[in-house]
Amino acid sequence: TKMTREEVFNRLTKVFQDVFDDEEICLTDNTVSSDIEDWDSLNHINLVVSVEKEFGIKFSMGETQKMKNVGEMVSIIQERI
Repeated sequence: TKMTREEVFNRLTKVFQDVFDDEEICLTDNTVSSDIEDWDSLNHINLVVSVEKEFGIKFSMGETQKMKNVGEMVSIIQERI
């Protein structure tokens, strides 16, 4: 069965909170890297790896570059799981 967007968001939020060590993070479709203080290029790699582990998927380079906001990340995850 497909995971709902809400389920993906809930799991993704936990990953973000772990990677950025910030329990206050609340994601929306429009969340972008500039919204999260420590989201730099290095942490982006950590984030992608953590998301891949959480959902048991691998993103292609193209997908990683296409993720301009959290909503796009959720859509790609939903397609892949």
